[in-house]
Amino acid sequence: MPATADDPVQNRKAALYAALAELPAGQVISYGQLAALAGLGRAARWVGRCLSQLPEDSRLPWHRVVAAGGRLSLPPGSPAGDEQRRRLAAEGIAVHGGRLDIRRYGWHPPRQSG
Repeated sequence: MPATADDPVQNRKAALYAALAELPAGQVISYGQLAALAGLGRAARWVGRCLSQLPEDSRLPWHRVVAAGGRLSLPPGSPAGDEQRRRLAAEGIAVHGGRLDIRRYGWHPPRQSG
């Protein structure tokens, strides 16, 4: 059944994907910050579930989303974990011991004035 404009789950996913698409190369954001940026409140776990279900050919930069404090939640040695580490390294983001420097690489989009 196709999604409609009244479908709250599809609307939430659309907001999530739009916010994620804005994330520039070489910067990262936490699951919780991405949820807040997308207007989804405190939905960090929901964001993680959605990103884990992206199609393999998705062009969204899922690899730039990390756990709080710059921790990588995907384990090394797993296909997705290794892919995330490869993509981050290709963007110049250094990962040490499963963490990255969130202060250095964290994205803080400009606030919208309304």
